[in-house]
Amino acid sequence: MFILQLLLTALAAFLAAKLTPGVSITSYWAAILLALVLGLLDVFVKPFLEFVSIPVTLLTLGLFLLVINAVIILIASYLLGSFQVSGFWAALLYSIIFSIVSWVLGLIFG
Repeated sequence: MFILQLLLTALAAFLAAKLTPGVSITSYWAAILLALVLGLLDVFVKPFLEFVSIPVTLLTLGLFLLVINAVIILIASYLLGSFQVSGFWAALLYSIIFSIVSWVLGLIFG
């Protein structure tokens, strides 16, 4: 089950990079590595960022979570040389497209 989820996340990351201007990923293997790194960042870094930003998240009715997702994408870009994001706005757009593609792939492959 973990392998299937990893491969679907990697496919979503690869497709989202192709659809997002300012974001590039070198290969499908790089997408698999990106899926692993994003998973680790979601487990270890994202909860801390969400906790620290609770007041802003409440004030913006949850929209600040998009900013946190963009920051996670930028951190992954910094850690991986095979995944490049040109800036914050590209990371924000990529995180939105990545979420949509992941959702669609989840519906298709269940």
